[in-house]
Amino acid sequence: MIVEFRDGKIWRDTRYYAEPFEAPAWRAQWSSGWRNLAARRARAAARRLSEADGRIGAMELTATVLDAPDPRALAEFYHRLLGWPVGRDEPDWVTLRPPGGGAGLSFQRESIFARPTWPAAPGEQQMMMHLDIEVDDLETAGARAVAAGAALADFQPQDDVRVYLDPAGHPFCLWAG
Repeated sequence: MIVEFRDGKIWRDTRYYAEPFEAPAWRAQWSSGWRNLAARRARAAARRLSEADGRIGAMELTATVLDAPDPRALAEFYHRLLGWPVGRDEPDWVTLRPPGGGAGLSFQRESIFARPTWPAAPGEQQMMMHLDIEVDDLETAGARAVAAGAALADFQPQDDVRVYLDPAGHPFCLWAG
């Protein structure tokens, strides 16, 4: 039996079917704090059941973290670009969470931050990752990115993708799906 935590529920997966362990209806009346506690307990139960079965517990990507000299300023940029609400807002750590759930973006202060170089050049700080953002209209989304504070990169490797640099210099791509 494989157990994992998915969509706020514990799922038991056997060879022939998968079924969720549904919470009782009265739990829907709990406050969000209690729901979070219930979710933590459900994840812990799934982890214990997986460990008992000899498997590693389920994992879930919760965020991509970007280093920045000013995490609040970079979070504000991505808030304007994506429209995602701010989750936590601390001096050295800010999070944005997508309204529909899923992995968000987090920003942490890096006191010795060096702007990445795009495209990569020998001896220069290289980007460690970049964000791909699917858009409906490339030109409209590009104008929105520039209005939010992005800069169009000089080097554009593809005709159907636009590379921009956020205010901290992290490259990100807009592409029409």
